[in-house]
Amino acid sequence: MEEGQELNKWEGYVNWRNKPAMRDQHGGMLAASFVLVVEILENLAFLANASNLVLYLSKFMHYSPSSSANIVTNFMGTAFLLAVLGGFLSDAFFTTYRLYLTSAAIEFMGLLILTVQAHTPSLKSPICASASTEIQCEKVNRRKAAMLFTGLYLVALGVGGIKGSLPPHGAEQFDDTTPQGRKQRSSFFNYYVFSLSCGALIAVTFVVWIEDNKGWQWGFGVATAAILASIPVFLLGSPIYRTKIPAGSPITTMFKVLIAAVCNNCKSKNPSNAVMGMKTSPSSYTTETGEEGNATKVKVPSQTLTEDLEFLNKAVTEKTVSPMLQCTVKQVEEVKVVLKIIPVFMCTIMLNCCLAQLSTFSIQQAATMNTKIGSLKVPPASLPVFPVIFVMLIAPTYNHVVVPFARKVTKTEMGITHLQRIGTGLILSIIAMAVAAVVEMKRKKVAIESGLLNSAEPLPITFLWIALQYLFLGSADLFTLAGMMDFFFTEAPKSMRSLATSLSWVSLSMGYYFSSVLISTVNNITSIFRHTPWLSGSNLNHYHLERFYWLMCILSSLNFLHYLFWANRYKYRTESTAD
Repeated sequence: MEEGQELNKWEGYVNWRNKPAMRDQHGGMLAASFVLVVEILENLAFLANASNLVLYLSKFMHYSPSSSANIVTNFMGTAFLLAVLGGFLSDAFFTTYRLYLTSAAIEFMGLLILTVQAHTPSLKSPICASASTEIQCEKVNRRKAAMLFTGLYLVALGVGGIKGSLPPHGAEQFDDTTPQGRKQRSSFFNYYVFSLSCGALIAVTFVVWIEDNKGWQWGFGVATAAILASIPVFLLGSPIYRTKIPAGSPITTMFKVLIAAVCNNCKSKNPSNAVMGMKTSPSSYTTETGEEGNATKVKVPSQTLTEDLEFLNKAVTEKTVSPMLQCTVKQVEEVKVVLKIIPVFMCTIMLNCCLAQLSTFSIQQAATMNTKIGSLKVPPASLPVFPVIFVMLIAPTYNHVVVPFARKVTKTEMGITHLQRIGTGLILSIIAMAVAAVVEMKRKKVAIESGLLNSAEPLPITFLWIALQYLFLGSADLFTLAGMMDFFFTEAPKSMRSLATSLSWVSLSMGYYFSSVLISTVNNITSIFRHTPWLSGSNLNHYHLERFYWLMCILSSLNFLHYLFWANRYKYRTESTAD
């Protein structure tokens, strides 16, 4: 009886009470479904403010347009970068279960502070009654600004913890030692992006309308209520969650292996400092085939170093510089895996740089066009609804039509590999930038022909033309974000999975930052050869935005070639295990 219970345990996993997780009681799609519902509420709370925050800062806190834009950019970038901290803490010290609850409480506190400030006139800047643009309104003072930034960055800290813990918590519910478990996990990441879009749809429509028409205290209030509601929804799944036991700092292991390799390579001339008799193998090591507690563990050679990144093999030696730098074969091979996925991560930054245009130039383009659909006038700030709707339509189609068809054609378990999926997203981003350039050329042609080049009147062209680039970029986001999460989680060592998954959010953050750097660089270079930079001034009709989009298209194409180089060289851990 006891032997049967031992076989029924998930090795390395516990339930919410820190007792061993059982195979017949914990994990599975039902447990992951709670995570998907929670993500809808969490992303609603985050994007409800982020999508319209620039208006609140400029109109009610009286920051300048450029200062407001910088505050929002820094806030968004910080929130996504902090996902790395969330992933690190999940792997090293806390379970994903506890970290989510802690992070949600922190985000709730931040939103509560912002709600109180928006509700209390004495905590905001004085109302500016002047209609003149030349008279500066009184900017928010230091005490009120401190309250504003405390609220904002508590939200950013909470969002970072949630983004770093919630996706891996959902992915941990599946048994990746079985084909069915791996397929379900792939579907989970697909529907995770779908859930992101559901939350975003409510945020950029319903909540933005509330903020514009009922007041920001109500908008912040809805976001606060959403994140508060996510906590009991998450707790409802507690009896069936399984959670990975933290295995200590993965970053410490990485630094130890790298330092040991450098030190031992410097001493390599000494013949006594030979590698510990470990044979190198062209195929990857296989030490934990049953890493998630499969009932029948397969015994495989654990003392085998691979030929990839041979420089690191010297970290395993009989005599080390210090006992603290003594490394195992398993640690060395895990570090190799992480180093091999970093080039793939770097290649996704350019895609996210393209996505950044959706919340900047694309909205400004639409603002110059006819935004009416029949008698309904659509605010440009609600334009993100297009990629959101596209993702919501494409995600189920991809999961239930494209993938099953690909499995039949390729006769493989996944149908479309992770790297093929990421590559598809990169191709779609290239097409999106080409379409954006063509649409901008058409928009400027209409402006010239209608004599409205220097006018603020809406151009006689529908803003639905802009929806084309949203279609391609929304599809690219679905393919790449879900593909990245699945790829990083699957390929990363078990002890580093949360940290690796958080790289998806870091890529998004770096894409936004790179967009700002690219625009500044383009303006600096073009100002040398022209009196006016490509992207300067108050009138978008005088911009050379189409040239910028063509430049983005070229850079994305070069980035795709760079990606192909690394993708063709990459060998999946699952394939290596089969070897």
